[in-house]
Amino acid sequence: MAKRRQSQNRTTFRALALVTQLGITMIVSIGLPCLLGVWLDRRFGTVWITAVMFVLGAAAGVQSVYRMIQGIYKEEGKESGSPGEDCGSDKKGR
Repeated sequence: MAKRRQSQNRTTFRALALVTQLGITMIVSIGLPCLLGVWLDRRFGTVWITAVMFVLGAAAGVQSVYRMIQGIYKEEGKESGSPGEDCGSDKKGR
């Protein structure tokens, strides 16, 4: 019983860490380019650089989060073995 509870706690903490990491990644990926855009807009007297930097930062953040999630799925597949990996057929002969 204690081992099961410990496993559940570990899973819960991993999930919380993942959500936190994804959130921080998005905030930093969008926030820093926006701050740079605001600074550049003030320096050059424009109004469009911040919007461009926001779009670029959002795209970079989404790409980064996507790569993190892909890495997590690959890790889980290695740990537990992907379903259908060994169906009893030998593919070496093909």
